Parts: sequence; structure tokens; C-alpha cells
Amino acid sequence: MIDLYYWPTPNGKKVTILLEECGLPYNVVPCNIGRGDQFTPQFLKINPNNRMPAIVDHEPEGGGPPLAIFESGAIMLYIAEKTGKFLPSDLHGRYEVIQWVMWQMANQGPKTGECGHFRRLGDSEGDQSYAVRRFTDEVNRLYGVLNNRLYDRPWIAGEEYTVADMISFPWTIGWKTQGQDIEEFKYFKRWFEAMSARAGVQRGMEVTAGPIEDYSQLPPDERERRRKLLYNQRARPAPAA
Repeated sequence: MIDLYYWPTPNGKKVTILLEECGLPYNVVPCNIGRGDQFTPQFLKINPNNRMPAIVDHEPEGGGPPLAIFESGAIMLYIAEKTGKFLPSDLHGRYEVIQWVMWQMANQGPKTGECGHFRRLGDSEGDQSYAVRRFTDEVNRLYGVLNNRLYDRPWIAGEEYTVADMISFPWTIGWKTQGQDIEEFKYFKRWFEAMSARAGVQRGMEVTAGPIEDYSQLPPDERERRRKLLYNQRARPAPAA
């Protein structure tokens, strides 16, 4: 059994899609990032970077103690290797997939996240027009990368559906709020529709972690606490020797 520390964000949904596609049993452990669950001492033992998702595999291959893994890309490669699914075994095919997993982690995820942050922020922290333009254009470029990749192949890594597709899909669901027009990218759109039609993808996208809070109904002091917790984080002090 795998414990999945999860909140229904694009990064969390990458992993639930793969788990559903693999048919691997897992237990959702809610990690409410708005409340700050990712900063608890218990969670930091699993992920010192205080981000979800993270997993604990209680039955790792070869036995031994439970294995904790953080970073969604590492988690997905681990699950693919554990199940022998969605990651080619030959050298060329394997690294075709791995490089696109790295592309998603280094480019699509961070840049799309920044795009969403600044587009939601408005001018409450000053003029955001440059940041909005910068990241909206960069996200447009990344959609173009996918579109150009998919013009002559059904899936990102080639003829086979792999973790490269699963890790990229959740960040594309919000293309409208990212300031993009899906009609601009016809090969991407064909892939997006194929992904959306898969039963495993649908199940993975639907995984919840309990009731969603109405942030606007929280007391002002709690909203301020969470804002300080989530934004403009700086280094935590090391534990006392």
C-alpha cells in the first residue's frame, strides 16, 4: 500500500493519474496546503522541501523499511519502475520519456505556476503588468513546444502513452485562465482531447482530499496567517544541535 500525501492541485493530480492508470492501491493522506499541513514536523520528515505530493511505499521492492519519496517527477518514475508500466525499458525509449519528465518539472510546471500567481494577484502588490506578460508569453511558448512535438506523433514520447503525458496534462487544464487559446495549437488540442477521454485520467483528476474550504469565509486573522505562511517564504532555521 502506498500513502499519498495529496492536495488536489496539478502537481498532486499528476500522481493520482498514474496510480489510477496503473491500478495500484493507494491511500490518500490529505495535505491541506492552504492550511499549512506541509509545514508540520511529521510532513517535513517525509519531504524537507515542504511541498506536496509525497509518497510512502510500505512495500518497496526487495522488502525493507517503508520508502518515502518527494518531488512529483521522482514519484512518477518510481511508480512506473515499480509497476513496469508507462516507462520503456530500452535505453532510447526510456530517456525519451525521462527528458520530457524533466522538461515538465523544470519548465511547464514552474512557469505555469508563476503565470497563474501573477494573473491572480492583480495590482494589490503594485503593477504586475510586466510579470503577467512575461509569464503568459512563456506559457504560450511552452504550449508551442508541446504542439510542435505532437504534430507527428500521438504521444509526447512517441508512439506509446507514458508518464511524460501524465505529468504534463494537469497543468494544461487551466489554459483559459493562463491566457491561452487552445485553438492556436491544433496538435496539442488533439492530444489534450485524447488525454481527457482516458478513464484513468478522468479518475485521477477527480481524486479529492476532503471538503474544499471557502477561503472568503475564513476569519481575517486566519486569512492573514495563511497568506504569510504561503507567500514570500524564507529559509527555515536548522534544528538546534
